Amino acid sequence: MSISHTLLGLLETGPSHGYDLKRSFDATFGQDRPLHYGQVYSTMSRLLKNGLVVVDGVEAGAGPERKRYAITETGITDVEQWLSTPERPEPYLQSTLYTKVVLALLTGRDAAGVLDTQRSEHLRGMRVLTCRKRDGDLADQLICDHALFHMEADLRWLELTAARLDKLRETVTR
Repeated sequence: MSISHTLLGLLETGPSHGYDLKRSFDATFGQDRPLHYGQVYSTMSRLLKNGLVVVDGVEAGAGPERKRYAITETGITDVEQWLSTPERPEPYLQSTLYTKVVLALLTGRDAAGVLDTQRSEHLRGMRVLTCRKRDGDLADQLICDHALFHMEADLRWLELTAARLDKLRETVTR
């Protein structure tokens, strides 16, 4: 996820302080991985330096001054370009799991056990996501669906690999 583009997009809804940007980000996108305040302020500093945001106001308080940031026209154009650029599909051609299976075969370990353990972990994770999806709002449901679809594809790969373990063993031990 592009933190800078996400913060810029949030600023398109109106000027905001760094603290409020962090809260908006966490509420909308960061339930599983909330942003650190330091990351917000270092990102805002970079966006300011690059002319994508401006300081729209400064308020004095008990602590440090609170800057209110606003997106510039250049920032709006940058977000528009980012939104219209498709994400590159990630093919996972060098997955850690594949490496573990091959190494288990090469070293005489139980590759089927590696696959079974991973299958159990995927199923456990899918149960957690299914509960979260059932109890969540629409945003949570969509995020969980995305993760579940990927995990279902992984499970299909695990089954296919388990069915081909003997052939794979022959191939890698030659």
